[in-house]
Amino acid sequence: METSAIILAAGSGTRMKSAKPKVAHELLGKPLVRWVVDAAREAGVGTVISVLGHGIDVVRPLVEHDTQVVVQQQRNGTADAVNSAREACEGMTGSLLVLSGDCPLIRPETIAGLARAREEADAAVAVLTMEAENPFGYGRIIRDAQGQVECIVEQKDCTPEQAAVTECNSGFYCFDAQYLFDALNRVSNENAQGEFYLTDVIGIARADGRSVVALCAEDPEECLGINTRLQLSVAAKVMQRRMNTAFMLAGVTMLDPETVWIGPGVTIEQDVELLPQTMLMGKTSVASGSVIGPNTRLTDTVVGHDCVLDETVAVEAVIEDGCHCGPRAYLRPQTRLCEGAKAGTHVEIKKSTIGKGSKVPHLSYIGDTTMGDGVNIGAGSITCNYDGQNKWPTVIGDNTFIGSDTMMVAPVTIGDDALVGAGSVITADVPDGALALGRARQIIKTQHK
Repeated sequence: METSAIILAAGSGTRMKSAKPKVAHELLGKPLVRWVVDAAREAGVGTVISVLGHGIDVVRPLVEHDTQVVVQQQRNGTADAVNSAREACEGMTGSLLVLSGDCPLIRPETIAGLARAREEADAAVAVLTMEAENPFGYGRIIRDAQGQVECIVEQKDCTPEQAAVTECNSGFYCFDAQYLFDALNRVSNENAQGEFYLTDVIGIARADGRSVVALCAEDPEECLGINTRLQLSVAAKVMQRRMNTAFMLAGVTMLDPETVWIGPGVTIEQDVELLPQTMLMGKTSVASGSVIGPNTRLTDTVVGHDCVLDETVAVEAVIEDGCHCGPRAYLRPQTRLCEGAKAGTHVEIKKSTIGKGSKVPHLSYIGDTTMGDGVNIGAGSITCNYDGQNKWPTVIGDNTFIGSDTMMVAPVTIGDDALVGAGSVITADVPDGALALGRARQIIKTQHK
């Protein structure tokens, strides 16, 4: 029997103080709603329906490729949001999860456990609860004399006795799909907010003689909803600890894990060392034996075995085995350092291939360049690739030596085994094995007495 899910992602998130919809804000580079969608998928959920409303043009592209999108036309509460998916859920049987799109810390195991709890009890509803140190703002789980869930009372509707309850509603539910929409027909908006509460289904189910079960989250942090920038930062710290703990247990060394940030799409092999102030984001991957950091940020970058990246920023770059970068190196998109290559201090490389064992040691810019193996680039050298309108290529052959402070004015080709004298401006091709000098003659004039 298939498990399905509705993800509520229609809210505006006014407390975020942002033009961006709340669920589109990012946690470790990933939108909040995507954390929930991906957790549902990992939990084995088949059909996923996203209920959108505010900022739909921004949120839809985040979910439309792998969920069915429905729109809540008027935001009149959580029951109204779920009711927006009525047509999409036509004929659905089995378990139907309702998940909050602003709760990125929910684990797949918890989602699967919630569905399992409902199915094992053949309950109308299973609700995920949590014990809160400060329950203010949360709906309270009210139990009967036998300890069974009787209803959920929202904060503004609580009596003083109910407000003292510390078991709270997390906003995650699993319903009998066939029962849910019948119960929604009987939900009213007679409450302090004048909204249709999904939580009223619990009381309706009990009145119908159907069982309601609760699953208490082992870790209350899983249920943290993001309503403010402060809560976003708290969730980010929780996820940082989760990610770093998992990597360290898998064989990655971190001198100071509190200062290392790793995104959800990153892969790291064992025996990698991550030094303080390191950020790995996007689809970055790091192979074994490499040392990354300190003060290094890699985005969508592939790092091979036994590399050393010190104070390096790399975006959409490929760094092969045994390369050295930094300190203070900047590798821009479409840069490739071949095996054993070096990009040294204050070096910027853009859309270029640096050949096997080649070195750009310091204070240089290399752009739109194809460089052979065994090349040495002297300090302060620049490929002048932009003429104000177009970018032009530079080609440097194998085993060529470029003297310090050389300007290579593209388009230009410098052959194999060539030597370019320091301080040259190269505007024409240099043949294989040639010496090129392109500097003004030194003139010395003695002082006239």
